[in-house]
Amino acid sequence: MIKIYVLLLILVDVIFNVSGQLLLKHGMRCIGNFNLSVASLYPVFLKAATSRFIIMGLCCYVIGFMIWLIVLAKAEVSYAYPLISLGYVFTAVLGWSLFGEAVSLGRIAGIFITCVGVFLIATS
Repeated sequence: MIKIYVLLLILVDVIFNVSGQLLLKHGMRCIGNFNLSVASLYPVFLKAATSRFIIMGLCCYVIGFMIWLIVLAKAEVSYAYPLISLGYVFTAVLGWSLFGEAVSLGRIAGIFITCVGVFLIATS
């Protein structure tokens, strides 16, 4: 029974991490294009620090981190950590659907291989 709870906690952690990543991406898209130079870093960091999307993304990461601490207390890290790779799958799919990002055949193959690996770990 504990294994089911751990799997659910890992899934919730993945959801928070993926949500955080997507919120950070959206927040940076709202900031817009900028030059990669030392002079532009301060204004970009200031905009990022005051962006509600960036702040919400960071909050998702903090909540995910707290959940992850509970997972580590209840599961072997060699079991739990590979399951976090589900975040790569969800992030790629949502990046494609929400932001119109390109998902090549190579990325799809990598996502498939990741899913197979997660299945093997979860059933071990």
